[in-house]
Amino acid sequence: MIYTKETAAETARMLLQIKAIKLNPANPFTWASGWKSPIYCDNRKILSFPDTRGKILEFFVDVVKAKYANAEVIAGVATAGIPMGILIAHQLGLPFIYVRSSAKDHGLQNQIEGVLNAGQKVVVVEDLISTGGSSLRAVEAIRAAEGQVLGMAAIFSYAFPHAENNFAEVGCDLCTLSDYPHLIETALEQGVIGSEQIDLLNQWREQPDTWGK
Repeated sequence: MIYTKETAAETARMLLQIKAIKLNPANPFTWASGWKSPIYCDNRKILSFPDTRGKILEFFVDVVKAKYANAEVIAGVATAGIPMGILIAHQLGLPFIYVRSSAKDHGLQNQIEGVLNAGQKVVVVEDLISTGGSSLRAVEAIRAAEGQVLGMAAIFSYAFPHAENNFAEVGCDLCTLSDYPHLIETALEQGVIGSEQIDLLNQWREQPDTWGK
């Protein structure tokens, strides 16, 4: 779910403005998975724009205070969730950890870097939610280390129905600053896309694995 409609619209506007998100239904992008997509999202660009970065940080801090007020640790999902996670933890005066996609094959073979004590309440920070697979592996790692995951906060979600089901199945609350439906609404208002493209864009969200084939 999104945090608020106002936050969703403002976040979408900023992501479009700095070109962190690009829409091109006529010439779709190809993801690493092979999926054809009318949208490409690179939220790492936020880090290069201080005003946008500051506003996104403000939104995240509001989310943690409103929804996860008893958080004791902020966890970033490697790698894209790490920079914003550090900023949030610093702003809130909380410890920070980050979670690798898998344990290292050398040294201490850690998957979680930093100090996480059993029973500590954790908010996981991610930049982008697609299917939810990699994000939920981080949740599993924290739970395996006896951390208590309060929820996950992310900048943007494609809002795929099966992703939402994945989070529900493992009992992990998900809160995003914006999502695909609100992005499309904002893009239409700003003239980035035309009304004749809406049906095509909505079809992609419902069946992303077969769209464009």
